[in-house]
Amino acid sequence: MSSPPHTDIRALVPNTYVEGVYSILNPQIGTTRGGKPYLKCLLRDATGEIAARQWSFSEETFPEIERAGFVKVAGHSQLYNGQVQLIIEQITPTEITEEQIAALLPTTTRDIDEMFGELRQLLGTLEHPAMKALADAYLNDEELMARFRVAPAAMNLHHAWIGGLLEHTLQTMKLAEAMLPLYPQLSRDIVMMGLLLHDLGKTSELTWEQGFNYSTDGNLVGHVVRGAIWLQFKAAVAGKESGHRLPSDALRVLQHIIVSHHGEPEFGAAKLPSTPEAIFISLLDNLDAKTQMALTAARPDPAPAVETAGDFTDKVWALGTRLYRKDPLKE
Repeated sequence: MSSPPHTDIRALVPNTYVEGVYSILNPQIGTTRGGKPYLKCLLRDATGEIAARQWSFSEETFPEIERAGFVKVAGHSQLYNGQVQLIIEQITPTEITEEQIAALLPTTTRDIDEMFGELRQLLGTLEHPAMKALADAYLNDEELMARFRVAPAAMNLHHAWIGGLLEHTLQTMKLAEAMLPLYPQLSRDIVMMGLLLHDLGKTSELTWEQGFNYSTDGNLVGHVVRGAIWLQFKAAVAGKESGHRLPSDALRVLQHIIVSHHGEPEFGAAKLPSTPEAIFISLLDNLDAKTQMALTAARPDPAPAVETAGDFTDKVWALGTRLYRKDPLKE
């Protein structure tokens, strides 16, 4: 049986008929100047995402669309404020098969097996026997590592793609590896283990089987608290099985890294970073997340089929600014 028609978002040009199944993000009801409701949302597939609007919209259908991870859409593209957007004519919630997920959700461009191998190699250089045993307790958890390899790092901010969590974690560990020689007083073992753990709870917080969303655990507990709970359990198991029990203060410091890595309470930190290693990890996390957000918005790779008009992006709310797109040395 042939596959249904699908227009890749990355290939969209203005004034084109569009048909396909897409992941739907952040659906909302807006109001036109004439007081009529309309649907606004983002549509996403493995090639990119696009803003979409349906001007003739019945509010009665919104709850079903809001619950849907994927929708079947027909419409046309147009140029608006220098960017291609989609005007929806028909939209229907739909279910997809597991095989379709790779085509409908953005996925890392890097090799997952290769990235996971690099991460294992870095953790293999830990020196303290109890810290090595703790790393092994996580790495030997096949179910957890299977989710870690494919989980996104966020729903729609940084590294919001399949494999994004692994990519982000590895990137912060590689940044640390390059920078730690400049700060010899920092504990390398604590930094590397802390970076592995800081976002690991997102494997429980997020779901991706029906589009990116928060799980029940994510809504009620969250990755910060879940990560700290897991650590208490994993440390006990690692100590018992290896005979190398992690010092209680080291366990406390690692838990502190998990609960403080967001930096500020307004951004989700339960505590302010209060050890040199916690401050270092919080800054590395922020560095990689915000740099990737900026690159995704201003210099997507691969570039879209239509060159975006204008030198600046729309406002990236997580960064609080519009971004200048150009690399002036490439002109």
